Amino acid sequence: IPFMWEQIVDLTYKPKFEIVQPEEATRIAERHFLDLRKKYGSVLAVDLVNKHGGEGRLSEKYASVMQHITGDDIRYLHFDFHKICGHIHFERLSILYEQIEGFLEQNGYFLLNEKGDKMKEQLGVVRSNCIDCLDRTNVTQSMIGRKMLELQLKRIGVFGAEETISSHLNFDERYKILWANHGDEISIQYSGTPALKGDFVRYGHRTAHGVVKDGWSSLVRYYLNNFADGTKQDAIDLLQGHYIVAVSRDMAPVPQKGGLEAVANFPVALFVVLISFWFATMSLKQTGSDYKHKHLFFSLLWTGICVGVAALVRANGRIFCNRPRLHKPRS
Repeated sequence: IPFMWEQIVDLTYKPKFEIVQPEEATRIAERHFLDLRKKYGSVLAVDLVNKHGGEGRLSEKYASVMQHITGDDIRYLHFDFHKICGHIHFERLSILYEQIEGFLEQNGYFLLNEKGDKMKEQLGVVRSNCIDCLDRTNVTQSMIGRKMLELQLKRIGVFGAEETISSHLNFDERYKILWANHGDEISIQYSGTPALKGDFVRYGHRTAHGVVKDGWSSLVRYYLNNFADGTKQDAIDLLQGHYIVAVSRDMAPVPQKGGLEAVANFPVALFVVLISFWFATMSLKQTGSDYKHKHLFFSLLWTGICVGVAALVRANGRIFCNRPRLHKPRS
């Protein structure tokens, strides 16, 4: 989404979205789209984020900004992927294709004849986005790529007028695998896991194994985002110039952690929390009429320990770096 926004890692599943310097949003987006127009010609911006909730605030701002930018060569289209397709009905992307089909056919593709003469030139591109541009974007671009490849194959006579990639099972399987592997590689670089919804790209439909795999990948992304990605963000900040290394900077070695910091890490905290919940549950199960108040006291005690440990881990600066950080996608 082409203006400045961020998420602060705070242990929630989807941290809040904050728009940074909203007064600059239009100028930033305008520069971005003018650059795209200069490089590629016409641009169709397809926004796939949710219309409501935290994503809705970004989508609303995006739409507002685009009102000042859209024209003959720059168009904006919102398509609420989750509302229309849900988590399994990705075939409904045909609704989106019906809305952009005219743009795709009008702007075409690059084509040379057997002599090397230019027969056709591509005049524009589709710029699609979700939040992290991995999962919803990958599924959508797979559909657009498939449709455009079919047009090209029909144009050069490989396909008949009614033929599609799915008409050729071996070709169809190779296309799906190629696209799915490509999406997984990009996703692993950024999020640490393969792309979500990859079963649809790979097999053409959602599978039970794919749904379970997506759930596991989401949990892994949550862990990496909160506990393991500080060094990635530091590297990105350094490369982008947000952190300047001074020659005179104090290079004294980092002091060794001692006391509570030496053992305060995620596995230990999780173990203590689970044990606390177990004791609380056992106390409640054994509550009888004669010891009701006693067991209730110990249940509250163990519950308090759970809350206290969670608060301690959250506040420990060596475990959570309280600064803007890349948020791993789970959409």
